[in-house]
Amino acid sequence: MVDLSIVKCFGKFIYYNLLMKIFGERLKELRNEKGLSTKALGATLGVSGAAVTHWELNQADITAENLVKVAKFYSVTADYLLGLEE
Repeated sequence: MVDLSIVKCFGKFIYYNLLMKIFGERLKELRNEKGLSTKALGATLGVSGAAVTHWELNQADITAENLVKVAKFYSVTADYLLGLEE
């Protein structure tokens, strides 16, 4: 018998990773549309260019504070960045 708590936990993990993958793709798309390097965007946000690269590649999680900074900078919602709206 399968432990349903493990299934629920695994499902949340997959969903979270999907959101972060979408976030990284949208962040890179928006950054490229503005012609910014990861270093330039990082300087604007107060983080390193490496942090931006890690977000884009889904190698690091973004904090809520930085998610808000990105959304404000690009004049989009956090829901858009996370793929919760088009």
